[in-house]
Amino acid sequence: MTVEGTVSGLEERVVGRAWMVRLDPADRGGATVRVSCGRPACAPQVLPSAAVGRTAAVAHLASHLRAASGPRPEAYCACRAEECHTHVRDDGPRDRTPASRCGGPVVLAVINDRQGRWWRALECCARCAAAHPSAKIVATAQAAAPPAPATGARAAAGRPPVPAGPQFSHAASSEPPVPESVPAPRTPRTKPRRNRRTGKIAQRFVPYDLHPIALRDELIELGDLFRAYQQRPEPDLEELAELHARKAKAFTTWAEVTGETELRLEAQRAEQAAAAALLQHQQRTGQSPVGEGEVTNRLLPGLTQWEHARTVLAHVADHTPLPGPEARLMAVVLTLRSALTGTGNLVGQDVRGLPLTEPEELIGRLVECGWLSIPGTADDLLASRPESPTPITIPSLMPDEDGQGPFDFGRKTRPKLSGWAQRVIGDKKLRKKKTGAATRLLALALAVRTGTDGRLGREGEGVDLAVLTSWCAVEPGELEALVEQLTVADWLEEAVVTDDRLTGRLAERVMQVSCPLP
Repeated sequence: MTVEGTVSGLEERVVGRAWMVRLDPADRGGATVRVSCGRPACAPQVLPSAAVGRTAAVAHLASHLRAASGPRPEAYCACRAEECHTHVRDDGPRDRTPASRCGGPVVLAVINDRQGRWWRALECCARCAAAHPSAKIVATAQAAAPPAPATGARAAAGRPPVPAGPQFSHAASSEPPVPESVPAPRTPRTKPRRNRRTGKIAQRFVPYDLHPIALRDELIELGDLFRAYQQRPEPDLEELAELHARKAKAFTTWAEVTGETELRLEAQRAEQAAAAALLQHQQRTGQSPVGEGEVTNRLLPGLTQWEHARTVLAHVADHTPLPGPEARLMAVVLTLRSALTGTGNLVGQDVRGLPLTEPEELIGRLVECGWLSIPGTADDLLASRPESPTPITIPSLMPDEDGQGPFDFGRKTRPKLSGWAQRVIGDKKLRKKKTGAATRLLALALAVRTGTDGRLGREGEGVDLAVLTSWCAVEPGELEALVEQLTVADWLEEAVVTDDRLTGRLAERVMQVSCPLP
């Protein structure tokens, strides 16, 4: 037996080119996306939304296609080199001779997934391109010229040429085998396939033929994001505000395209919802807008703790056992130290840091009237240090038989409230100006009677002078001097005292200790 053969045409061909452009999230929970290309020379791009990212990805791939040369006739399928489902059997061993499964000219095709997350360009045969439902033919290679007819002794004798490939001497027939027919390649579409992608948002269907396409994609994506947000176990008001802001912008554009008034009204409602969600988020996290793009990080975050601070000050105003501003300021400190159980610890520095003329006498009077109980003398308390604090007891704050006390906040909130009050009372500039107890009490009162922008009163209308004089335990004529001291200490700005109100605003440096009114 003799074997004659030629080198396989497959071994003389080169691997087809292939590269991919991907669209991935840039950060967890955000709207930004990253566009990356499989070519090493292409740097990733970070874009603000998926709609913008898809437009950039398609444009990037199109630029590569314009710059690349057309498909090469000598190339074989790039997907074959990667063992795709067309060339590898799912229910049997791998087909190592899949040449018969390829057919038609070499084409340059673009395929993508239905979700619009990646786009892939590759050189492959027309049959493999037809196997991909989303394939779009960009260019087709020119057919290679047929091989020249055989020459020599065989041709001279009028004998048929020997076909390429191995031939065996014991063949049943001397006629050359008929080569297998190759199916004709799929004719490339001359008209682009219509993308009928649609979706739903705010109980409205997004038309598949809505233009611009970027607007349609943004509306569909927003509908998906809102439905995903509703499935969250915990709310995220900052994310919700961003979604409403994007919805307002998209619906405004939609209304301009279609001229529908209802869409414009929906955009206005979305703007209001975005502002409300953002304000609620800022209040819950202790932030509020104080300027263009600025926020204030408050010492006490959230409406609940601000209300607790007002509750404690109101309780002290009604239950201070002795007259005068010094006794009231001392009652504030002691109440916050023992608010939950009626017991707490105190060291000498806590008392000596207060603007008191006779601290020993004041402590003795509080003990004599029964409002305060300590194990030793006032001198022992003033001499105590942090490593050996003095235990104190305030009977009026101890829970009753049902376990209920005058306050309903928890154990973690009490030290936060105490630290807030110490921050206000012990302000550096107030200490440097040697302000008295009445001035410190006025600072506390104004800190809990402002709006989110720092203006005194819920909406900047000011604070009643009668309320302030009663809280500071001073005469009405003395209040103006206290206001002047706070202005000099850079605590108040634009302060004006009228017959019955104090208007103005807190200084920027003390906004963090404010507790805005609801």
